[in-house]
Amino acid sequence: MAVAETTGAEAPAPLAKLAPVATSDRLFSLDMVRGLAVLGILAVNAMTFAWPWAVVSNPPLQTGFDAEAAQAWQIMHVFFQDKMRTLFSMLFGVSIFLIGGERADAARGKLLRSRLFWLAVFGLIHGLAFWFGDILLLYAWTGLFVMLVRSWSARSLLIAGVSLNLICSALYVGMMSLLAFAPPEALAGAMEGSGWGADPAKLARSIAAFQGDALSVSLAQVRNWLQTAPAMLIFFLPATSALMLIGMGLFKSGFLAGRSPAWVYGLFIAAGGGSLWLVWQETSAFIAAGFPFIETMTKPYNSFLAPFISLGYASLLILLARFGLKLILTPLACAGRMAFTNYLSQTLIMTTIFYGGRGLGWYGQIGWPEMWIIIGGVWAAQLIWSPLWLSVFQLGPLEWAWRCLTYKRMVPLRKA
Repeated sequence: MAVAETTGAEAPAPLAKLAPVATSDRLFSLDMVRGLAVLGILAVNAMTFAWPWAVVSNPPLQTGFDAEAAQAWQIMHVFFQDKMRTLFSMLFGVSIFLIGGERADAARGKLLRSRLFWLAVFGLIHGLAFWFGDILLLYAWTGLFVMLVRSWSARSLLIAGVSLNLICSALYVGMMSLLAFAPPEALAGAMEGSGWGADPAKLARSIAAFQGDALSVSLAQVRNWLQTAPAMLIFFLPATSALMLIGMGLFKSGFLAGRSPAWVYGLFIAAGGGSLWLVWQETSAFIAAGFPFIETMTKPYNSFLAPFISLGYASLLILLARFGLKLILTPLACAGRMAFTNYLSQTLIMTTIFYGGRGLGWYGQIGWPEMWIIIGGVWAAQLIWSPLWLSVFQLGPLEWAWRCLTYKRMVPLRKA
């Protein structure tokens, strides 16, 4: 009998005897929260498919940015920005333990390293050929460090993860706040580096590059990736590691497995709701002030409170499933079971819509209100096709390919 990859207490098994987790052994709570994360992350990434980074960081640079567009941006920022990345990172931390088990299990450790290697390969292809904002390579890289502590207790993981997360948030907020006292030339350099003050001619050239033919779009895409990926792999490593440690600790404690008492989830829902209100007030102040650079980039409430909102979302879903709404949440869980396929298919859909040469070439033309229509359409499609696909197959198509490469053999795809 094959040893499922989600178990953690069995005796070491040869790699050939390890197998992907059976559908019946999956945790609904993890799939459901992962489904929310993969859908929600599209709302955060959408504008990076459609506009240069300068417009993403400084929304008023967008053509026709008015009060309606500001409110549409605010909804994204308050409810999704940093919250979905937090959930995704936490759940990836869980998967490191579920796949790799304890560090003493050599066979599963080898399996985990194989899984991370192939994830890095997918990430390189995704980032270079399709979209510069790829996060898969960062997760594979970070996983190599986090896997070393996967045998720590839940308490140790949570203490380390929370401490590191607070340090990273404090350093970011502190450094951005110090810009208020910086010399004008230093402030101007920071604004230029973030793309905040992009001149119209440079912005127009960036837009034209992604509206051109397939070759010019591909070259612009590679340039963006080469500028973005090294910084992500260096500067996002500590914060991403912190979130993975927290996720692993929360799983070992029973929280993300859905086994904590209802009052614990209730506390996180309350904390998440209060945090949402504070972040809404923060962004309302940004909008009223015309998006001042330092305040908008610092966003202290969102920087510190995003994890509470993320865990509030997870808690709400877990309680809804516990109290009888599991059937309604099944499409979300199916989207989570196919998170790898859905994440990469979002890139395919969005680049087909916005990039020239390979699609419609709408780059630089869609504002925030209209973008929500596109986001909603992709959400609907993925909530429909995920359960339909999984009614016939055990795994999403890219999940299946990833597992075949990881296990170095063909694994079953179609349901028996």
